[in-house]
Amino acid sequence: QVQLVESGGGLVQAGGSLRLSCAASGRTFSSYIMGWFRQALGKERELVADISRSGGYTYYADSVKGRFTISRDNAENTVYLQMNSLKPEDTAIYYCAATARSGPWDYWGQGTQVTVSS
Repeated sequence: QVQLVESGGGLVQAGGSLRLSCAASGRTFSSYIMGWFRQALGKERELVADISRSGGYTYYADSVKGRFTISRDNAENTVYLQMNSLKPEDTAIYYCAATARSGPWDYWGQGTQVTVSS
């Protein structure tokens, strides 16, 4: 069982930056692929970025490539999402997720709100 707790959301002006953090419980954090999802009002949840167990492989949605960076610290059981050059369309609830294998995501955090004003 893994518990995930996100933090770092807030209100920022367009062009600004935020860094989200997701702290995981348990001693097997390094065995999970980690991801960040987001869900805007009235839209489906979408995968923003994910990162392999070692951190050596990352994936980004086209909409955030070049602006967002996912990273992880396995010693601290934490995954991060650095978000730069934020746009109003990045406004959403951001969720951290974990999966023990490639496929369905097994564990989810409660989400953190990111609001980007124009």
